[in-house]
Amino acid sequence: MKKRAVLLQVLLALLAGMILTAGAWAASRTPAKSSKSQISESPSAQKRMSRLRHSRRVAGHRRRRHRRHYERFYTSSFSDDVTAGDVTVGENSVVRAAAVEALGNMNGTVVAIDPLNGRVLAMVNQRLALSEGAQPCSTFKLAVALAALNEKIVDSDTELPFGRGRRRWSMNMTRAIAISNNTYFEELGRKLGFERVSSYAHQFGLGELAGYNIQGEHLGEFPEEPPSAREGGVAKLCSYGENISMTPLQLGAMVSAIANGGTLFYLQHPRTPEEAAAFRAKVKRQLDIAPLIPELHGGMLGAVQFGSARSVRYNFSEEEVLGKTGTCSNNGTRYGWFASYANTDAGRIVLVVFLRGGRPTFGPKAAEIAGRIYRNLYDHSFFAAAEPVKAMATQ
Repeated sequence: MKKRAVLLQVLLALLAGMILTAGAWAASRTPAKSSKSQISESPSAQKRMSRLRHSRRVAGHRRRRHRRHYERFYTSSFSDDVTAGDVTVGENSVVRAAAVEALGNMNGTVVAIDPLNGRVLAMVNQRLALSEGAQPCSTFKLAVALAALNEKIVDSDTELPFGRGRRRWSMNMTRAIAISNNTYFEELGRKLGFERVSSYAHQFGLGELAGYNIQGEHLGEFPEEPPSAREGGVAKLCSYGENISMTPLQLGAMVSAIANGGTLFYLQHPRTPEEAAAFRAKVKRQLDIAPLIPELHGGMLGAVQFGSARSVRYNFSEEEVLGKTGTCSNNGTRYGWFASYANTDAGRIVLVVFLRGGRPTFGPKAAEIAGRIYRNLYDHSFFAAAEPVKAMATQ
């Protein structure tokens, strides 16, 4: 028995040794996991890889794309002969030559007016000047400003608040006119309401003929109701002149009333030397705006000095010029307006430049053309030589 026990122990020991040997052999046959080698990419390669990773679409997620809207225009900003068919015999030759040279081949018109009597000194491209007109864009803000001032809603220094929280800001009328801020005039429109805006617009000559027996003049149009809420309502009408059709003559008559202190003249365009010699001013009506005009002065001057009409100063800075630009588009045609007057003791003149076309057409371009006209007039001693004209008003 004793020998069997010893033999069993020897067998168990041999078996254990075989098992250990087999484990060691298996371990020696299993390859060790190698650590990955570190590859260093160049900085340019790392940037490219980063862009590629970020450009991949993640499943179930759509990236937001910001698409910029480009409006298409179908009207040319240029014209071969804008003076064809113009009747010029009764015009001021110096003013006409200055306007023709400055307008060049732009698709537009220039109307020059003596604000002290309503005489049209020159009308370049008379077909366009006497047409049915166009949306006045931001030039209508002058009428809105006068209405708001007369209704005592604001004065030129009243700061209107806008925005919320950290984005709160404010603006007064002087700066709003100078930089042609739409938000400010939309708020004035809401405060005035359509009925009051319409009443003042008609007082200032919209919706009626501006001229007296001017052949071929069209009427323009002022709407009987405001634009729809979807179109922006009375706010859009007051900021962009939405749904209004204003002629260059109507705008010229209104700005002439601002320039002369409140007299709205019938505009007259002499067509013969005899008509020019027999000219007598004709008053349409007196506007009670004389106390309000100084409130507009800062904004209209600011437009030329630092605002939307500063392109006037590319060519002319010798005399004080006050004005208002306008830019907008409708049905594939872009409009550029600039109405202004030289605030001088001699050589008082109102200029309306109206352009139509595509992308090269906008308000500051119209202001640049006006600046060239003022330069041409100055170089021909228009402001120095002319004597103030006394208006002979007749009804």
